[in-house]
Amino acid sequence: MKKRVRRLIISGVLFVAALVTGFLMPESWVKPAAFLLAYGVTAYKVLFKAVRNISYGKIFDENFLMAVASIGAFIIGEYPEAVAVMLFYQVGELFEDYAVGKSRKSIADLMNIRPDYANLKQADGTVEKVDPDQVKPGDIIVVRPGEKVPLDGVVLTGNSMVDTAALTGESVPRDVCEGSEILSGCINLNGLLEVRVTREFGESTVNKILELVENATSQKAKTENFITRFAAVYTPAVVITAAVLAVIPPLVAEGAVFSDWLYRALNFLVVSCPCALVISVPLGFFGGIGAASKIGVLVKGSNYLEAAAYAEYVVMDKTGTLTKGVFEVEKIMPRGELGKEEILRLAAAAESNSSHPISQSLLRAFGAEITSQISDVEEIAGHGVCAAVDGRHVLAGNNKLMELKGISYEEVSEAGTVVHVAADGQYCGYILIADQLKEDAAHAVAGLKAAGIRTVMLTGDSESAAQAVGAKLGIDRIFAQLLPEDKVRKVEELLAAKSEKGRLVFVGDGINDAPVLARADVGVAMGGLGSDAAIEAADVVIMHDEPSKLLELMRIAKKTLSVVRQNIVFALGVKLLVLILSALGFANMWAAVFADVGVSMIAIINSMRVLKIK
Repeated sequence: MKKRVRRLIISGVLFVAALVTGFLMPESWVKPAAFLLAYGVTAYKVLFKAVRNISYGKIFDENFLMAVASIGAFIIGEYPEAVAVMLFYQVGELFEDYAVGKSRKSIADLMNIRPDYANLKQADGTVEKVDPDQVKPGDIIVVRPGEKVPLDGVVLTGNSMVDTAALTGESVPRDVCEGSEILSGCINLNGLLEVRVTREFGESTVNKILELVENATSQKAKTENFITRFAAVYTPAVVITAAVLAVIPPLVAEGAVFSDWLYRALNFLVVSCPCALVISVPLGFFGGIGAASKIGVLVKGSNYLEAAAYAEYVVMDKTGTLTKGVFEVEKIMPRGELGKEEILRLAAAAESNSSHPISQSLLRAFGAEITSQISDVEEIAGHGVCAAVDGRHVLAGNNKLMELKGISYEEVSEAGTVVHVAADGQYCGYILIADQLKEDAAHAVAGLKAAGIRTVMLTGDSESAAQAVGAKLGIDRIFAQLLPEDKVRKVEELLAAKSEKGRLVFVGDGINDAPVLARADVGVAMGGLGSDAAIEAADVVIMHDEPSKLLELMRIAKKTLSVVRQNIVFALGVKLLVLILSALGFANMWAAVFADVGVSMIAIINSMRVLKIK
């Protein structure tokens, strides 16, 4: 960039010097020589590219158009215009590269999460710095304060705060301690950690993210493909039109001067250069992908960004998407002599040796160390747990367990998981455990509905649980107790029901959602860090587990599409006007330069607005 700026400054100085020379010595041979020198310094790279591309069979590109127009202008004695065309074209290209660099920056910043090394702990206790590719699952690595976590794993020893901003966009550091899962790409802030690796580098979170980023522009939007096809037809057409404009009128019109019509044709060539469209349209989409990455949303291609702007249906999974997937005790209902605290203590003690999520929620709700004498623990699959707690025979489980043990219990119709508790053959009451809604789930659904988007929930959970969540959030349609193949069938039905222009977005988080993510127009992996299958199948990955990011993605998509349309209308409108004026002889080459370089620069500036979305 510095070399190009330096060359442009030299070219500009030579151009000004040539203008002064032409003014002082208008009839001298020094005038064309001065302009030729300025032209050579400014145009040699464009001329070289034009010749090289012709040798490759790529004739009708912007380099060819600029070369023919500027050389033609030189031949007919329009020296200032010849140099100006090249000078401003180079300025436009420099500006384009700067804009592309700015647009890429937010995506390229993600590349900083790539780890350079891993501290591998050897059998003798020493630590060796190795390439992350050399570390295998089960190996122990050491992560010092300030270092990147090179591979996914589980913390064996140590406590620390980790910065996950590069992965999730979350600015608040997270606590990790012994037993915590830790993801590659995080930065260890303050403590020394020993981590047992769970995935090799090729399968790690950081590597999957990098692959997504590197391939983000491989899928082109329909608008981009249209512009590419348009330029392929448009450019040869205007070259032929320019040739006809230069040759036919002098032959058929009385008094027509060849040099005048050649000048008009050269203007026509300069104006016709499709740079403004070819540059600004992809740049607009690239800016949109960059803006999304800033908020922790990775879009795998501009076609998915474009499709998100036309969302008509948003179909969502429940657990892990709208809810946290973390069960918590909602209420305790005594039905005997024992109080709430004693019922919870007995249930937590009986379940204390189980790793089941329901058991863990009881222990969290109890919130203290289990000091009871526990023995004769029997876990009955699909039923619950039987145990002796401080000499009392305790049952904690579902209605099947109560029926199995002959305990008369209360039927509960509330949404959630019910744990019935009995002690010494007497029913004590029940504990209601339910999945918790995500903090921003209601905001996300309300925002989608306000935008006129229909919301649908597909879940494998029970009808009562699904209806309870759907009613709280205000979801339009709810389908429960669905297997993965049932979800695909429902999505197929919705795809058939949507309008021709509308798009269906599916948001899911688990392996069972992978088929639906792949089938939807836009598949969004919610909390995709936890599911490899979701990341692979999805078109968009929301790195931080927030449904409201979907609203921001759609806002960015609509803004991007609006900017791209503005660029297309503006560029084609100005070019068409100046093309007509050039053919009629009312526009000179300075107007042509504006219609090409000026329009390109304005379109590029407009495209960069996408990155400024707040």
